[in-house]
Amino acid sequence: MSEIEQGQAQGVPAAPLSDRRRRGEKLGVVVSAKMQKTVVVAVGRVTHHPLYQKAIRRTSTFMAHDELGAKAGDTVRIVESRPLSRHKRWRVREIVKRASLVAAESAAQPQAE
Repeated sequence: MSEIEQGQAQGVPAAPLSDRRRRGEKLGVVVSAKMQKTVVVAVGRVTHHPLYQKAIRRTSTFMAHDELGAKAGDTVRIVESRPLSRHKRWRVREIVKRASLVAAESAAQPQAE
């Protein structure tokens, strides 16, 4: 019997929780919530131009599974998860900040002139 099999036979846990890989976490803004239980989250980052060293703002979008009911404009925290569909590899962990109602209402109502 190998050492691993002996350890499991004696009731020793395989790996403590602290040794497992930490799940990636990102903070972003919901840009689309038109699907059922799925939101598109835009996550921004700042990088430097390779030649000129000027700061450049870049944005990546992620599809995330949403059980909490996030709406467009909300700031959310997303975490890595197992593949849930063809494009979804993230879950919404929490809604950090709700979008203001004034901005949502003005976007929903076109101005009549």
